[in-house]
Amino acid sequence: MRMYDIIAKKRDGGTLDRAELEFAVNGFVAGEVPDYQMSALLMAIYLRGMADTETAELTEVMARSGDMVDLSAIEGIKVDKHSTGGVGDKTTLVITPIVAACGVRIAKMSGRGLGHTGGTVDKMESVPGTRTSLAREEFFAQVNRIGISVIGQSGNLAPADKKMYALRDVTATVGCIPLIASSIMSKKLAAGSDCILLDVKTGNGAFMKTLEESIRLAQAMVAIGQHHGRKIAALITDMDTPLGLAIGNSLEVAESAAVLKGSGPADLTEVCYQLAANMLLLAGKGSLAQCRAMAEHAVESGAAFQKLKEMFAAQGGDTSVLDDPALFARAKYSQVVPAPQSGFLYATDTEKIGNASVLLGAGRLKKEDSIDFAAGIVLHKKAGGRVQAGEPLATFYAEDEARFAAAKEMFLSAIRFADKAPELPPLVLARVTAEGVERF
Repeated sequence: MRMYDIIAKKRDGGTLDRAELEFAVNGFVAGEVPDYQMSALLMAIYLRGMADTETAELTEVMARSGDMVDLSAIEGIKVDKHSTGGVGDKTTLVITPIVAACGVRIAKMSGRGLGHTGGTVDKMESVPGTRTSLAREEFFAQVNRIGISVIGQSGNLAPADKKMYALRDVTATVGCIPLIASSIMSKKLAAGSDCILLDVKTGNGAFMKTLEESIRLAQAMVAIGQHHGRKIAALITDMDTPLGLAIGNSLEVAESAAVLKGSGPADLTEVCYQLAANMLLLAGKGSLAQCRAMAEHAVESGAAFQKLKEMFAAQGGDTSVLDDPALFARAKYSQVVPAPQSGFLYATDTEKIGNASVLLGAGRLKKEDSIDFAAGIVLHKKAGGRVQAGEPLATFYAEDEARFAAAKEMFLSAIRFADKAPELPPLVLARVTAEGVERF
């Protein structure tokens, strides 16, 4: 078998079989297939696409290029959740304790933030003392004992994806649905859960900018999960505006705790209830309506907030900051950003708002960058709200006053005003399962 022939076959619109995919992917990981040949194959896939079964086979080959986590040592059904990333997206810290409080096991591996999107691991590490790297035995034991653990991705999980993504990033082949789907799902398959809920963000703050693109990506990932025997569904959720009011690590942890105490922002609360209900549905806990009621009761009873505290305590975190967010380390400086004019906040460029938080120190542009856990933005107005000139739009937090000017310029460039209130999209736009697409 020759890589040349595999490239030519895909270039001409052929469907690659398992042996050909294994030869290409495993050879690339081993260093036997050079970058230029893998780049050529990726471009051929970008231009020609892949059949569903071909994408599913590619995903499994990528997953099996490294460690496959066996969660059989954990009792019961294990449910995972993946978000394609957004601004203010702290849903993992809300929905996983809700689901765990309802008796479903959560053994989750999460990532760090990069660019304008935040990462769950960074948010967790803003709680003093929290460990996000656990030995596998400790990870399993914690889930068996309290029902939940969220840790950073560790070990040799889907190394093919890491190497292939690095090439896609510099060869203009990132925006290809089969390659995006196989990238995400290879890590989900390797992580070992029985059920997977996908939160596919759509809008100007998301990777997928349109609803139709987001649905196609969700369908591709659901098909992969079905092919490999997982119970799987996807919700398409809005990212044309930041989720909640807080953007930044400790700020988002505090807001997550507020939701679990019953006092969080309405949009974040609603999205989290829908995500949690769908996770419970996949785990077989009842009808969607019954699962929604279970999720709401877990919050109203205090059980979900208690589960969040149990998880952080088990991983070394100082839970006093969850009870009283004023105990978080505070940024040295803050600055209020006033509205430059009166009117309705018509629209926001969410990616720019995320980038403004990065300029304040809340995110990283390169994986090696350090972040400031206390930095970030708290919004006072969101799309649809009426504002008077001079009224606060947001408050910025940073350790260095010099960061404010560029962040303010970026933030204000993201805001559009109008004389009339806009018609806002629903928070959850569609649900994708093996049975089809339900639009809301």
